[in-house]
Amino acid sequence: MIEKLARRLPFFYGWVVVGVVFLTMAICVNARTAFSLIFPPIIDEFGWERGVTAGAFSFGFVVSAVLSPLLGRLMDRRGPRVVMEIGIVATAAGLLLATFTHEPWHVYATLGMLVGAGTTFTGYTGQALFLPNWFVRRRGLAISVAFAGVGFGSIVMLPALQTFVERNGWRAGCTMLGVTVLVVLVPLNLLLRRGPEEIGLAPDGDGDTPAAARARRVNVVDPAWAAVDWTLARAMRTARFWWIAVAYFAALFAWYAVQVHQTKYLTETGFSAQQAAWALGAVSLAGVPGQIALGWLSDRIGREVVWAIGNLGFLVTYAALLALPAHPGMPMLYVIVTAQGAIGYGLTSVVGAIPAEIFEGRHYGPIFGTLMLSALAGGAMGPWFMGFVHDRTGTYTLAFWFAIGCTLLSAFAVWRAAPSGVRVVAGRVRAAQADQAPGTAHSTADS
Repeated sequence: MIEKLARRLPFFYGWVVVGVVFLTMAICVNARTAFSLIFPPIIDEFGWERGVTAGAFSFGFVVSAVLSPLLGRLMDRRGPRVVMEIGIVATAAGLLLATFTHEPWHVYATLGMLVGAGTTFTGYTGQALFLPNWFVRRRGLAISVAFAGVGFGSIVMLPALQTFVERNGWRAGCTMLGVTVLVVLVPLNLLLRRGPEEIGLAPDGDGDTPAAARARRVNVVDPAWAAVDWTLARAMRTARFWWIAVAYFAALFAWYAVQVHQTKYLTETGFSAQQAAWALGAVSLAGVPGQIALGWLSDRIGREVVWAIGNLGFLVTYAALLALPAHPGMPMLYVIVTAQGAIGYGLTSVVGAIPAEIFEGRHYGPIFGTLMLSALAGGAMGPWFMGFVHDRTGTYTLAFWFAIGCTLLSAFAVWRAAPSGVRVVAGRVRAAQADQAPGTAHSTADS
């Protein structure tokens, strides 16, 4: 049935996959984020220390880091349907079993381990292992639309969940969220396949014609590199692999450091708690159109440029935070929100495309999973380092400058990795063909 539907809608089926990923990430990734809403009532009920309880969320990051390399191997062997369904069931189980909590370790086992593992499978790491296979010419746009589901879910789902928890309690909130994960996502994810070839299609919905085949090959600019059967061991012996690892570590360091500490910093600078909370929500709202626009742009001008633009967004964010004490007021807050959400969050639009275009192949899963281990390490290190510096110096100034350095390092590292040195984006192909033979550009690049 799925194969018949796909052949009737060859162009649209790839976007059906994008829609499934969009909804999966909107629900599952925000199921993990919902810990911040469930955390206060758990503390109120049991009276546990904040550090002990919050440690469950950090423990989830540890679980994610351990699973990321293994997840790639599982994806290569079993495909996205199996991987996503495991993640969905684990996430739902963690939420539903959390309602039986009576001891701190219960929170670690459910909201920490199970939800952390489940959302690793269904979040950025899991989805980026197969989604790039469905698109070549529109890869950046497709990934950015799919990953924008996280921001959409933050805007729509989290406020509704907060209201529900206030009225019915955190256990009822966990139950509602767990049931939603199962009922909505289990049937939807049966539509997924590893790539279009499994159901007789080609990337971007192209027909299996000579012109389409040429369009899929024409973006390769380093045939010798692209012809290598890349394994994790081979990839790790290249400089490109380590440049990407450095780029991802530094970018996630800057991303999560500001995300965790921004609200506290704003209130200490003179903004009200309501204004600080508004800023956090507005960043997610601005991130949805920003991600999609930068993903679209990356298909035209290249992944390196958009990665640099995304890092520029975080650089401007940190510069504005440094300037905020001298220039307090809403205009500077608008700069922070716009730079962080509309520009900085655009990094997600190419985080899956960059390694795919360098190490695409049969064994891509473990390669990407290991690279995401570096990203998760940066995401875990950033908030800790920023808090450590503040505890020692009484100010965030040094930490903010260090994060600015990370954004510059990240942009430089992706330029050194040079995905465009292996495969160029459709926009670059069309530009080159137009220069060489204006009359033939459409037949090869847009077929």
